Amino acid sequence: MTYDSDRIEALLSEGVRDKVYPGAVWAVGDATGIRVRGATGVLDPDEPDVPMRSDTVFDAASLTKILAVWSSIGALWEDGALDLDQPLGDFWPEVTGHPLGAVTARQLLTHTAGLPLRAQLKNLYGTDQDDIRRGVLHEQLHRPPGEAVEYTDRAALILGYLAEHLSGRPLDQLCETRTWHPLGMDSTRFGPLPADIAPRCAPTELDQDTGTHLKGTAHDFSARLLGGVCGIAGTFTVLNDLTAFLRYMLDHTTAPGEAGFGAEWCTYSLTVQTGGLQPERGLFWHPAPGTTDEEDVWVHYGFTGTGMWVSPTQDRWAVLLTNKLYYTRDRQPLTDIRNAFRQEAFA
Repeated sequence: MTYDSDRIEALLSEGVRDKVYPGAVWAVGDATGIRVRGATGVLDPDEPDVPMRSDTVFDAASLTKILAVWSSIGALWEDGALDLDQPLGDFWPEVTGHPLGAVTARQLLTHTAGLPLRAQLKNLYGTDQDDIRRGVLHEQLHRPPGEAVEYTDRAALILGYLAEHLSGRPLDQLCETRTWHPLGMDSTRFGPLPADIAPRCAPTELDQDTGTHLKGTAHDFSARLLGGVCGIAGTFTVLNDLTAFLRYMLDHTTAPGEAGFGAEWCTYSLTVQTGGLQPERGLFWHPAPGTTDEEDVWVHYGFTGTGMWVSPTQDRWAVLLTNKLYYTRDRQPLTDIRNAFRQEAFA
């Protein structure tokens, strides 16, 4: 397996020049570890002398759904504490007798639960965390479960609440003990970041209240509303932690401790679980756009500009971390770079 690191560096440096993002950190590897890696651009355009580095901390955004929710649900499933096809109302008193009680964990993981597509929690339920939880868990469904694939952040939020219910622990503690600590992901945590770490964080969106770019505080308003810890977003991480996570997905002997999820959960998740419905989904992961079944590349993205790919068939993974949200919410320029990066990483 060979990689053309010069081509990858040229591709990502072009994104810096075109102001798709201030900087990027990346790596490609396999079950044995990192094969090639690099960094380009700057941490913050307001400080042009500070380069982007491999230990830069990134707002992971929706990678939280994998690092926190998918991994925790997998641990509970492998523990035998969760049947993916049992209606939630059968064992979760908070949703018993409510529309969500007829939904299964599998439907949440495949975005086929028929959940409301609205995500403005404050506008719907106010600012009290108990009111938000009650509102989300008791809301009417948008359509019957199993009818369509419709992405909504609510699926991850509900699964985070479910993981807390089944484990009896807050989500951040569950992630720390079952996934992050066993895998040596010592720099991964929910925000807000402490003052000694925040300066190493890549800034994201401009905060209209302060007139400064968010740095060490989650860009996602729902995550901030919920105290920084929820299934939607809110985690911060570094390149090495993500490479440890992806390496473990391919080789389950690499963990220094006993991680909660294992080979069976990974294998099961990286298969199409949506039948004939489109777009195809696994369990939170989805096939990378433009790839074939033979290539077997699965991906998950974060809105701030993060992304990770894994292919069991090719024994390969890739990570690309950017803070594109510093400049814009427009997805297309980064989408083009992501697709080109994936083609180079899995060539």
